[in-house]
Amino acid sequence: MNKNYFIIHGSFGSPFSNWFSWLHDFIQSEGKQVYVPSFPIGVGFQNYDNWAKLLKYYKELNLINENTTIIAHSIAPVFVCKFLIENKIKVNKLIFVCGFNNYFGMNEEYDTVNNSMYLDCIEDIKQYANDITCFYSDDDPYVSYEVEKDFANKVSTNQILIKNAGHINSENGYDTFENIVSYL
Repeated sequence: MNKNYFIIHGSFGSPFSNWFSWLHDFIQSEGKQVYVPSFPIGVGFQNYDNWAKLLKYYKELNLINENTTIIAHSIAPVFVCKFLIENKIKVNKLIFVCGFNNYFGMNEEYDTVNNSMYLDCIEDIKQYANDITCFYSDDDPYVSYEVEKDFANKVSTNQILIKNAGHINSENGYDTFENIVSYL
């Protein structure tokens, strides 16, 4: 079976925001399959159950398996952890960007949509991927350095701190993300 890739956006995000389209095009230009699902967003729509339904569809098509690399941004890393753990799905590699767990205080809307994504046994993800890389920044305006570092300490096999990168999104100049390529 061929390797494939998923790029998962964060809260109130889209498959076309930040560096996702650029990364999609890069992976596709290498002749590899890449999927960038559009998850439901907004209060009342974005929650773990709704997001999990969409990923289950791909799982039923056998597109999420031990040949899959998942790249996830912001709230998506903890969502991916919860989904893989609950469904006992092993993947090839996980690449998390600005991941966090059990963090509240961004604002009421974000706290509402993020709440159902969190889990207590985050370290269990190590049973479902042998290679977990976490990128994070020291000046993220949305999630504190300490929270992102704690997440990375609990789940990763490899950590990359990018200084002064904010939330590693287009708002901080990340319409491309060259650093990620060597970890694919």
